[in-house]
Amino acid sequence: MLEFIQLLNYRYQAILSQRSHDVDKISYQQRIDQLVLTEAFMRRGLFIKDTTLQPLQVSVIGPTQAGKSSVVNVLLDSNLANVSPLAGHTIHPQGYAQRDNLGAGEGLQRYFGRFQQMPLDQMPRDRHDCYSFSQVDSKSAFLPDCVLWDTPDFDSIDSSVYREGVLRAIALADMIILVVSKEKYADQSVWDMMAALEALHQPTLICLNKLSEGSEELLLHSLKQKWQAVRKDAFPEVVPMYYQKQIGLPLWPNSHKEVLKKLSNQVDRKKQSRNEQALVQKYWSEWLEPIVSEHNAALEWQKIVDQSIKQALENYQRDYLNHPHHYETFQHALAELLALLEIPGLAGFLTGARRVLTWPIRKVMNLGQKRLHIADSSQELVLLNQIAEHTLIQLLDQLMDKADAESQRLWWKEMGSLLRRQRQDVLHNFTQAALAYHLAFQQDVEKTAQRLYHKLQEQPLVLNSLRATRVTADATAIALTLHMGGIGIHDLVFAPAMLTITSLLTESAIGSYMHKVENDLKQQQLHKVKQALFVDSMGKFLALLPEQLSSLNHFNIPVAQLKAVEQQLTEKRHGLRLL
Repeated sequence: MLEFIQLLNYRYQAILSQRSHDVDKISYQQRIDQLVLTEAFMRRGLFIKDTTLQPLQVSVIGPTQAGKSSVVNVLLDSNLANVSPLAGHTIHPQGYAQRDNLGAGEGLQRYFGRFQQMPLDQMPRDRHDCYSFSQVDSKSAFLPDCVLWDTPDFDSIDSSVYREGVLRAIALADMIILVVSKEKYADQSVWDMMAALEALHQPTLICLNKLSEGSEELLLHSLKQKWQAVRKDAFPEVVPMYYQKQIGLPLWPNSHKEVLKKLSNQVDRKKQSRNEQALVQKYWSEWLEPIVSEHNAALEWQKIVDQSIKQALENYQRDYLNHPHHYETFQHALAELLALLEIPGLAGFLTGARRVLTWPIRKVMNLGQKRLHIADSSQELVLLNQIAEHTLIQLLDQLMDKADAESQRLWWKEMGSLLRRQRQDVLHNFTQAALAYHLAFQQDVEKTAQRLYHKLQEQPLVLNSLRATRVTADATAIALTLHMGGIGIHDLVFAPAMLTITSLLTESAIGSYMHKVENDLKQQQLHKVKQALFVDSMGKFLALLPEQLSSLNHFNIPVAQLKAVEQQLTEKRHGLRLL
């Protein structure tokens, strides 16, 4: 699951950077933030598992100029956290461990991943993928054993560039201290953040900072209303803090001296796995919305392809198999039958013709070395190539229509571009597959002739009549045509010898059997053309075309991968397994 969350984050960021003009930038950025927070929270699960003796992690968060760093210094009884009246002064997560927690930094680098740990006084202003961790000499009177994190603000204009550090520091926390001032507590950014953190189930304390006399009660009432508007859990305790000019810091009231230690009793790390699952489920549908849209487009594309292949096969049946003048395959079978009859005087010529008609399939690999007479003048191959080209033209037209009308316009537009670029390759591969099919199918032609010949052997009178028929001149011409360079449709269908043989067979006792054999041959052709050309050749290529779309512009997450992750999400009721 962790790898899948990382993949989603990467795809969202790539698409946002490439397609910022045609996507909802605000929505995509919100999802990226959610994914960063979720990934960090799942990393926290590993951090807890690997470092069981770690002290609590407490993060101080809040909007700009709320006084977060000042509150950190008050709680630590130090001045380690730099303070400034300017917004965006703190741009890196800064962790402080009390002196009794010498091993508190263990595992932090693994948790922060690509973020680099650096000394506090060496933190660069031009890099945001850094954090610091420091030991504090003093022992705080207000804090339980913990690492206290000062974090950058999450609402300033520049916060987008260091927001990942904020989210990582928040996700690490066992407890949250929300610092707001009387000027900033009502900002929407504050309550958007608190709504997003509800699924983490972190015990929370609110510090209402920079108070003036007489404003506390009114602000507390408003705070509670805003909390209840975005969250369902109980309203947390609020620590009122008044600024002390003489010391330049707010004052932590003695009445709340033990509040953080008491709050630490609510921390339950055993629920981490369940909380991870709840967090993923909260955003799952929202994250997958564009991915499902792509899957729906791919399904629609497959329907279009299936319909186009169906239409192509109907055209093949109409214009070849069922066409009274174009269909030539059965005439090839009758020509083969003529060879099998071995008419006196023609054995030599017809034996040579038979070798051409029944070209062994083993010769298919040597197409470039020999002239394959049987395919040179095939009406079937010409028609099949025409149907393939017509099918691609129709598909391109439908892709253009979809690009103009559908919500996934870029998806359909790029599919059209892909198909146009690869059109000639598709047609070339189709032509080669059609030629291979045509050659291989000559074995079926020969078997058809043998079926007719065996049936004739059961009817001696019909067989002798055929052998007695004087077709020597025409049969010789057919044999020579076969031997010298191919049989055209007019050579076979209209040759008097073939007309005579066809008439005799039709009017004989095996006439109905001959029609059955011809229909069987057509069904075999239809099945093999469908499978070899329109399913295995063109169909498979077209079905896989969406996978070639750029992952910089599209999510391209397979349905099978998504189903596997979703199955894990629904089955792991006691937490998620990290993939």
